[in-house]
Amino acid sequence: MRLSTITAVALAFTATVASAQTKYPTDVTFEDGAIAASLSGTPGDPANGQVLMNKGAGNCIACHEVTALAELPFHGGIGPMLDGAADRWTEADLRGIVADAKVMFPESMMPSFYKISGFVRPGDAYTGKAIDPDAITPLLSAQEIEDVVSFLMTLRDE
Repeated sequence: MRLSTITAVALAFTATVASAQTKYPTDVTFEDGAIAASLSGTPGDPANGQVLMNKGAGNCIACHEVTALAELPFHGGIGPMLDGAADRWTEADLRGIVADAKVMFPESMMPSFYKISGFVRPGDAYTGKAIDPDAITPLLSAQEIEDVVSFLMTLRDE
């Protein structure tokens, strides 16, 4: 029983420390469209970032072409090709672009993946009603942003 209590306290402490390092979307500071510091305080996982490129939450390939993901169908052509992304932008630039591309590129059609405020009457799914602004969550978590950025940093020109 004593071991269970110690384990529970240790897990609670670890969760508190981990969440203390994660930046809340409204606390993120952009400098020239870039975000210098990690949003999660944990290094990104490029393998998970690669998965997010083709999942409903990220779905980057719906708008971008990525040769490294050629086996996946339906690459889009609206956004820039991401081959060589790590050669064109810094890690801080990519973090800012993935979090909220409109800060660096105001005319961008890219969704803001780490934003929860500043929307004009956001809808509640398909109900035709506005959502409670306090219920809005980012499209990607801080760690998922770091994972996508980590994957994008592997995309270099050969």
